[in-house]
Amino acid sequence: MTALSQHVIDEIRELPARFPQPRSAVMPALDLAQEELGHLTPDAMTEVAAALNLDAGYVEGVATFYSLFHMQPIGKHRFYMCTNLSCTLRGANELVDHLRKAIGVREPGEVSKDGLFSYEGVECLGACEYAPMARLDHRYHYDLTPEKVDSLVEERRNPRPHLTSPQGGEGPAPPAHPAPHPHLTSPQGGEGLAPQPRKPRAPRKKKADG
Repeated sequence: MTALSQHVIDEIRELPARFPQPRSAVMPALDLAQEELGHLTPDAMTEVAAALNLDAGYVEGVATFYSLFHMQPIGKHRFYMCTNLSCTLRGANELVDHLRKAIGVREPGEVSKDGLFSYEGVECLGACEYAPMARLDHRYHYDLTPEKVDSLVEERRNPRPHLTSPQGGEGPAPPAHPAPHPHLTSPQGGEGLAPQPRKPRAPRKKKADG
């Protein structure tokens, strides 16, 4: 019996075609595995390595290096709270304290009693201009306040399908390099205004002969 479903294994096998080198597919493959199981087991990492035709030791090394991957069970919804300088100067530490009380935990990695939540403090997530911010599951949330944190927690405790995505947020996952582009995202949550089409240029006038 495999740790991962055949559907996830098939998805992982398709990943290398999207990248210049198979090794580049390791992180999205591990993300798929963790999304299905909730954390990464030794068997799951071995299956990821086999699906990508990579050395199992290399895959495990990637998994243990990045703080977004977990070797132990964690909450279904995971807050990654940025605690770097920009966010700290704008109240990140106070937000972390508020979040701990809101979900009922005392330490990073601790799972709430209902199994829904856990949190980690992480380094810069690439959106300093919108500090304080956090990643919740696969969605970035900007300019956070205690009230916004309470709203995010409540939405996941009592989800309404027409308001939330299957990932538990308001929209799709961020790109591989998720720093928001100021012309494509808004400080309120990433949707923002769409880029405006360019106006066609007026035809150039021909110079008179002579």
